[in-house]
Amino acid sequence: MVETLLLVFTLSLDAFVASVAYGTNEIKIPFISTAIINITCSSLLAFSLFLGSVVKKIVPESITLLASFLILMLLGIFYLFQGIIKNRIAKTPTSNGEVKLKISDLIISVYVDETNADFNKSKDLGPKESLYLAVALSLDSLAIGFSSSLAGINYIRVIFLSLLYGIVAVQLGLLIGRKLVEKSNINISWLSGAILMVLAITKII
Repeated sequence: MVETLLLVFTLSLDAFVASVAYGTNEIKIPFISTAIINITCSSLLAFSLFLGSVVKKIVPESITLLASFLILMLLGIFYLFQGIIKNRIAKTPTSNGEVKLKISDLIISVYVDETNADFNKSKDLGPKESLYLAVALSLDSLAIGFSSSLAGINYIRVIFLSLLYGIVAVQLGLLIGRKLVEKSNINISWLSGAILMVLAITKII
């Protein structure tokens, strides 16, 4: 149960930080958009968990445990340096300076700065915009869910808690963001990384 809570807490951190950013920028996230974000994230998580369970039935347990450890550890290290990576991507200029509207470019843009999902600058995150944000937030959870499934985990409990924690994370993040007097660059990627590395170690002990 503790492992499940740590996993779900890690997955909800991105949504929380993104919501704080929206709150500080006075961007509203209606309930329907909150629902879309969390249903999308939980659905992609469920897919990755299912895929991991299928692989687990085919591949020997010793190999799946090792794979789970390696994936979680690498993701943990990535999260520790995520702030630096995002800053480098954000500072990289486009080749011709033109605005690109391809879906892949938009998702990468949202991944670097979550508030870019509000691309019409309406200060209100609509259903379509929330879907882009959900996909960006789910990029990491696909790998985390897959690797956790390889080592064995209660899928139903993870999905249910992910949906519940996700809603709380978004609403709490918005509240905290609105309460902040000045805009601040909140970066707790290192915390996600530390938790993932702890989860990785639990797979081999």
